[in-house]
Amino acid sequence: QSTDKRVNLITPELFKAFPSATRMSAASIDEIKEYIKSVGLYNNKAKSLFGMAQMVDKSFGGTIPDTMHQLITLPGVGRKTANVVLGNAFKIPDSGITVDTHVTRLSARIGWSNAKTTSKIEQDLMKIIPVKEWVNITHLLIDHGRSICGRKPKCDECVINTECLSSFDFKHFKKI
Repeated sequence: QSTDKRVNLITPELFKAFPSATRMSAASIDEIKEYIKSVGLYNNKAKSLFGMAQMVDKSFGGTIPDTMHQLITLPGVGRKTANVVLGNAFKIPDSGITVDTHVTRLSARIGWSNAKTTSKIEQDLMKIIPVKEWVNITHLLIDHGRSICGRKPKCDECVINTECLSSFDFKHFKKI
């Protein structure tokens, strides 16, 4: 519900104020809201952050867990967030592929998945992308989606236009 740019703007101050799960769990939800109020759905996010901090502090000894099973038990954490944490923070690439709006859009355009749900798209991608590339593919698709294959695709600049099922098919882009 928020851009990465917006989240990256607020996190330095948030982490400065709450450098640990213990510190955040001792705060109030209203305190947390003050640091994240420029982010969409900040009321719900503040509740999730507070609940997550309490659970990390009490159930995991203040340490962020490093398994998919444990991460998705935390308030506000689903597969997408867990995949980001596992792949980028813990360098564990084999938990899955992070599927965001860019990955969803490009997977359909390129012809890798016609699925409508992120979980099915993730499963489709996991069948065709080597495990060692699961973390990288998300970053590559996000960068490609932002710079080349956005709402108005630049197919003439695209390095994969000969492999893309939708290349230069602007009627198709309007449907996605």
